[in-house]
Amino acid sequence: MAGREGPFDVGERVLLLDHKRRRYLVTLAEDGEFHSHAGFVPHADIIGSAEGIVVRSTRGAEYTVLRPTLEDFVLEMPRGAQVIYPKDLAPICMLADISPGVRVLESGVGSGALSMTMLRAGAHITGVEVREDFANRARANVAAFLGEEALEAYDVRLGDAYEGLPDDIGPVGRVVLDLPEPWRVVPHAEKVLMPGGILVAYTPSITQAAQTREALKGRWVESRTLEVLHRGWHVDGQAVRPDHRMVAHTGFLTVGRFLGKGRGSSTS
Repeated sequence: MAGREGPFDVGERVLLLDHKRRRYLVTLAEDGEFHSHAGFVPHADIIGSAEGIVVRSTRGAEYTVLRPTLEDFVLEMPRGAQVIYPKDLAPICMLADISPGVRVLESGVGSGALSMTMLRAGAHITGVEVREDFANRARANVAAFLGEEALEAYDVRLGDAYEGLPDDIGPVGRVVLDLPEPWRVVPHAEKVLMPGGILVAYTPSITQAAQTREALKGRWVESRTLEVLHRGWHVDGQAVRPDHRMVAHTGFLTVGRFLGKGRGSSTS
């Protein structure tokens, strides 16, 4: 669970790092074992130990044991849908101005990566997801990382946001969409967003972003589209250079602010 301190305990998720920086997410069990091509490590060697311990497998392989960060968990957690990468999660929360107590309508919850990022920032989320298996996976991942109590602020419902939003949703301050056709949700979002509310849509292609921008006209201002590129650097003494590989395009982020019903603007 996020924020836990002290010795590792049964039921806790830990991250094992090997000498090649390969990462393994493991849930500790009383009689459990972590198996790999390099032998196995009894969970008993980890339980009760402090974070940062180095354990050895039966074949001598060494693993450093840490508590997973949110970034670690998002990249290694069980998933049914492709997750939004950490490099986009933080900008989405900044663009949407996610803060404690803000009410968010999220559609396309997928495996819950964006949900848990917004929940940890203090948001209260109503999710609309068309697939029951994705909804269940998202709830399970949120509970696994943030704890069962996080579900009190996380209401995921089955539904098709293209067809409309539940009657009892709203008013909300934010609408966050991870859907193939977010422009189809914009008219429904206008019914639940408060004046000054923010909509953020994550789309893989620029044509999807362009169509979303077309929908953000009339009652919307401050509309813009951007993408985030993530390039690491190799630093080894005086040998400093950009990494040969980088996480370049993953998706476009489109954001707009809602003026309110019955109001229009030529600036969008």
